[in-house]
Amino acid sequence: MRCPFCAHEDSQVKDSRPSEDGAAIRRRRQCEGCGARFTTFERVQLRELTVVKKDGKREPFDRAKLERAIGHSCRKRDIDPAKIDQLISGVQRQLETRGDEVTTVAIGEAVMVGLKALDHVAYIRFASIYKDFSEPGDFAEIAERVGQETPPGEQDKLL
Repeated sequence: MRCPFCAHEDSQVKDSRPSEDGAAIRRRRQCEGCGARFTTFERVQLRELTVVKKDGKREPFDRAKLERAIGHSCRKRDIDPAKIDQLISGVQRQLETRGDEVTTVAIGEAVMVGLKALDHVAYIRFASIYKDFSEPGDFAEIAERVGQETPPGEQDKLL
């Protein structure tokens, strides 16, 4: 593994442990050139995904793009970062099981289902971009529908 600090080609693994509920391996490394320490993550990838956009263009699936989109929706919300990582990994695994190509619509729907179960405000934020809200009434309509449901985390308290 190349060192991100000095670009030396060799590093030594100091510690490995599972993370993200076993979906990834976290490795603590030390550069043999400069001695700097850094962390890498290794994830299982079932297949190479191709995203089919609404205009028909195709591009490789980019996990970082999914992380950014979900991160924007969850910004300034009291959501455990581990739960966000679980959501991202879950969406990616779900998409990988569908085949080699996946549409942006399928990605958006999978994210919306996950966010709705995680946090209603993050769900509305994501929906406003994904569904391309153009009127204040669009927000009011979805907020009303979501407001009638039991908030995430409250289901556990009811049992």
